[in-house]
Amino acid sequence: MSRPDPMLLTTALSSRLPADALAALRAQVAAAQTARGPALPFGVPEIDGALPDRGLSSGALHEIAGASAAWSDDAAATLFTAGIAARFAAGPGMTVLWTLSRFDLYAPALEQVGLGPDKVLYAQGAKDSEVLAMAEDGLRDGSLACVIAEVKMADQTATRRLQLAAGDSGTPMLLYRRHRARGRDPHAQPSAAMTRWSIAAAPSRPLAHPGVGRGRWQVELVRQRGGNPFSLLVEACDDQGRLALPAAPADRAAAPGRAAARAA
Repeated sequence: MSRPDPMLLTTALSSRLPADALAALRAQVAAAQTARGPALPFGVPEIDGALPDRGLSSGALHEIAGASAAWSDDAAATLFTAGIAARFAAGPGMTVLWTLSRFDLYAPALEQVGLGPDKVLYAQGAKDSEVLAMAEDGLRDGSLACVIAEVKMADQTATRRLQLAAGDSGTPMLLYRRHRARGRDPHAQPSAAMTRWSIAAAPSRPLAHPGVGRGRWQVELVRQRGGNPFSLLVEACDDQGRLALPAAPADRAAAPGRAAARAA
């Protein structure tokens, strides 16, 4: 079944809506685009300084994948993606569209990185082509804070369509390659993405008392337009989707036993 021509839809919509209603709708879309801004900084100088726009470009496609098919890397990549989306949608009334073919997301974990249930809409398709089509429609709507698509496969033609739609609407697009077969590198396939990220789980910071410290990720920018790749160890997203650099050893509080031994 062929998809309708967006130009025909726009013409039909214009003929049905009164002029004042159409103007108000356009004003809402423009306000949403203005609220997003041209780029989203990470707030980490070591990352922002390596990106041409000092952050993630809004009207662009950004691709994310786990460093391996392991569950730990999959979880790290999922939360990295959700944290970015949460910061794009930080303004009032901003909404994220998350399209997927298998709903296995853990909502409390997404909320811990700032993407609460009031900020996200989910759309489920039977296969990758449907997921990508819904994501493209969401981009062309122009009023969303961010669009995420989870897919196993997306060829260069599909990524080019998403990049064009993101550029036309000014809406950031996060393509998350999930559920891939072991041994398959998703970044080996050509893509029109502005940036391509690989995320791996890393050991958390040791604590002075029994427990689990803040998670850590090995964040690798595999490819970017107009810049060089890099790899950086960071602390996982906080409740507002923000990353941080691990504290230097000299800045950490020593465990009581170690402090006593040093004093002796």
